[in-house]
Amino acid sequence: MKYLVTGTAGFIGSYTAERLLNRGDEVIGLDSVNDYYDVNLKFSRLKKAGIEPSGIEYGKKAQSSSIKSYSFIKMNLEDRSGIEGLFEKEGFDMVCHLAAQAGVRYSITNPHAYIEANIVGFQNILEACRHAEIKHLVYASSSSVYGLNGNYPFSTHDNVDHPISLYAATKKSNELTAHTYSHLYGMPTTGLRFFTVYGPWGRPDMALFIFTKAIIEGRPIDVFNNGEMQRDFTYVDDIVTGVVKVLDNPPGGNPDWSSKAPDPSSSVSPYKIYNIGNNSPVKLMDFIEAIENSLGKKAVKNFLPMQQGDVPATWADVSDLVRDLGYAPSVDVREGVKRFVEWYKSYFRR
Repeated sequence: MKYLVTGTAGFIGSYTAERLLNRGDEVIGLDSVNDYYDVNLKFSRLKKAGIEPSGIEYGKKAQSSSIKSYSFIKMNLEDRSGIEGLFEKEGFDMVCHLAAQAGVRYSITNPHAYIEANIVGFQNILEACRHAEIKHLVYASSSSVYGLNGNYPFSTHDNVDHPISLYAATKKSNELTAHTYSHLYGMPTTGLRFFTVYGPWGRPDMALFIFTKAIIEGRPIDVFNNGEMQRDFTYVDDIVTGVVKVLDNPPGGNPDWSSKAPDPSSSVSPYKIYNIGNNSPVKLMDFIEAIENSLGKKAVKNFLPMQQGDVPATWADVSDLVRDLGYAPSVDVREGVKRFVEWYKSYFRR
């Protein structure tokens, strides 16, 4: 099978491409390699897969020096003609669309970046998939879409019409437009609502990275909502196992779907939404303790009120993914944090 995996200079995208390549698939990776965070980390992820930064030129395919079935192209999602040309040339079987402008708080100060990448860019991917008759489009949504929903655990069968960040609103928009394409054109689409993914090679704007760096350097860490937070932390290997299972199983229409009692997670069309998390929320203070134990050093904590656009807790109901595809996350947060800390010390030589 030939896959387009977008976001392959990113965290989840790099792992997903590696997993597909390891089982013998052909992968073309796509990423804009923007400067939302340190591009050197993004280039390091690409170098792991044999893509040399010196060989990357916008719009041109760079071949991996170590993996024959892997190549990479630097391109912006909002480059409509570039995306169209890529699909026309390459003949992809399936698309795993993980590229996006990420970050809840950044969306408050840089809203246009989210409209361009997450709305315009996603539309370009949808149109290209339609014309190329892609067998399955899997795309990244987010647990952020639950917004003001106070029902725990978060269920894909619940209404999510009250997002509290622009980032979340763009992800909800992706789900709506994907359904439209599934309905109009019979194109199988699956949205994955990711829950706080962490692990080696993770993003520097995420809590684990920020806390680890600060503790090592002896600086205070900001603990929001006075520590009264919970997150459904999910180790990246567990996430990628779920992503690949979903890719391999395009949805059909739900024969039990009712227009009089519409289920938001499915449709009469080939459309599906899954939560993908750990189904085991961890208290923020326990998470910090796991980092402290792995580092052998206590954090200096600066307790602060809740940040704008944030939520006090996330908790994924993954029962649909367990039932349909046998999803079974297995990495305990203490083990996952330990693996991250070991990687961090090695990567940064700390």
